[in-house]
Amino acid sequence: MPRKGHIAKRTVAADAVYGSDLVTKFINSMMWQGKRSTAENIFYESLTKLESKGGDTALKLFTKAVENCKPLLEVKTRRVGGANYQVPVEVNADRRTSLAIRWLITYARGRGEKGMVDKLTNELLDAATGKGAAIKKKEDVHRMAEANKAFAHYRW
Repeated sequence: MPRKGHIAKRTVAADAVYGSDLVTKFINSMMWQGKRSTAENIFYESLTKLESKGGDTALKLFTKAVENCKPLLEVKTRRVGGANYQVPVEVNADRRTSLAIRWLITYARGRGEKGMVDKLTNELLDAATGKGAAIKKKEDVHRMAEANKAFAHYRW
């Protein structure tokens, strides 16, 4: 956090295929060691498979998957009087998106299928239909926030 002034948020350019900045953010998060073309190839192949499996357009299924994974609440640790409390707080809109993207990529990488294209396709399909590991993570975060609702007055 800077001591002076406000730092403006950087905007990402929309991707060439779908014209969506969410797709660009997803590809940037998925990329390892600057290998953008590899990440793009994996993502676009995954979306073509997703369209054939899901029945709807690929971009709609992808945005629905990300929307389903966005958390509304999370817990943050606050130290009050020598004790640590898990205080539930609302999640900022930008952080919601980044958490959803991060969870989708993490749990797609951890799946058992062979090849990242199949892993990502199946995780996006599961998230779009309301199941899968990323959705479970969101529900766990919500459950933790709900359990610690008694400490909400420590929010500041």
